[in-house]
Amino acid sequence: MICHDMSSHISVPLHVVFLITLTLASISLFAAQDSPQDYVAAHNTARSQVGVGRIVWDKRVAGYASDYAKKLARDCTRLVHSGGPYGENLAWASPDLTGTRAVNMWVGEKPYYNYNSNSCAPGKVCGHYTQVVWRNSVRLGCAKARCATGGTLVTCNYDPPGNVAGQKPYGVTKGWMSG
Repeated sequence: MICHDMSSHISVPLHVVFLITLTLASISLFAAQDSPQDYVAAHNTARSQVGVGRIVWDKRVAGYASDYAKKLARDCTRLVHSGGPYGENLAWASPDLTGTRAVNMWVGEKPYYNYNSNSCAPGKVCGHYTQVVWRNSVRLGCAKARCATGGTLVTCNYDPPGNVAGQKPYGVTKGWMSG
């Protein structure tokens, strides 16, 4: 058995150990909020609230999102939709934005969506929310990129695309009330 003389080791105050542990836990938490499972879970939470089926991660759609995120990252001062074959939500924040936070920002538009008129409240945006809960969008791909001009952007793409003119994002089941 080997014994060590612990008197020669540096003593670290407990509050420093706690701070380091808390910092590492925060880094892990933020990293965890960018996984495919995190994007899917955040979407499916919102979808379940209105009775819409689950969305699944799709590598092909995610590849498209990744390619477009890299292109946008060169200059995030103008977030322009790709105009591609998928539905698309874009978000930007500084200094950082997790995938989960981006989805929650889009879902935060829910109070501005009026199901009965299938429209947004005057002066409000709600199309990001309706894309998240669009019943026919069943495949999802998202990506995150650091912007060369500062900040972080997140893009999620949806297959098939939602927000089809004249259609509602989901059906109302008997006994369910909507805003």
